[in-house]
Amino acid sequence: MTKLQKQIIKQKEEKNALILAHFYQTMDIQEIADHVCDSFEMARLAHTAKQELLIICGVHFMAESAKILNPDKTVLLPKLDAGCPMADMIAPEDVTALREQYPKAAVVCYVNSTAAVKAVSDICCTSSSAERIIRSLSENQIIFIPDRNLGAYIASKVPEKEFIFHPGWCPVHDCIGVSDVTAARDTYPKAKLLAHPECRGDVLGLADFTGSTAEIIQFALKSAESEFIIGTEYGVAEHLKRLAPDKNFYPLTSTFVCEDMKKTLLSDVLESLETGKYEMTPDVENTDAARRSLERMVAV
Repeated sequence: MTKLQKQIIKQKEEKNALILAHFYQTMDIQEIADHVCDSFEMARLAHTAKQELLIICGVHFMAESAKILNPDKTVLLPKLDAGCPMADMIAPEDVTALREQYPKAAVVCYVNSTAAVKAVSDICCTSSSAERIIRSLSENQIIFIPDRNLGAYIASKVPEKEFIFHPGWCPVHDCIGVSDVTAARDTYPKAKLLAHPECRGDVLGLADFTGSTAEIIQFALKSAESEFIIGTEYGVAEHLKRLAPDKNFYPLTSTFVCEDMKKTLLSDVLESLETGKYEMTPDVENTDAARRSLERMVAV
């Protein structure tokens, strides 16, 4: 452990803080976190946290969601400009327009979204909970926002319902194509391809397993196979290499990197603990409605 990491641990213990890091964070950040998790587990852990100070090593919507679920706690995002392009692809008025066009539909909102969008939705979901949440709804029509790729994948799992999609996407996953899969399989012919449902449908059609970040990790750890092509952000392959050094994990491409997730540095985490940068203060007007959407997700 480096000197900087030790300083962070010391500050964390002195201030009784909880550090939550996403799997896409760099390994040095993951090493100082209390929990390394996907967006669903991060929301659940934030919701049940006993600590009064939460440090979210991820992107803006994750810290914003943690604050909405814990209005009386202090929630800090060490790197304020760590955003999510997908979340910026939809606005509340887009949801309102879809509701007017499909008045009988339930609006299911992927957590990769702003508080303002969550506030005008019925329920939130993550990639790991989306199918379960949609099956729990009585409505036969589903407006799924904002990720068209995840929405299409879930629609294939729940064919009895009609889906209406917003044309948003994750730039990191959506740019992956069949040619990338072909190249990876040619290089690693014995490896199983594990893909995230934010990838396009033609890529998922070639995968040996499709699942959320946490589901990909669990599948790889439990599988009797020893070689895997990891079809999601580069940090997951790094995380798996540490958990299972006897197996081989290959990123689908060397460019499979979320730059926003990599913005957070150890120095940012230490400064956040020492100074209180940057505290999440969601718009009060959106907070209660957004909390209902998030709490419904956690409850399911």
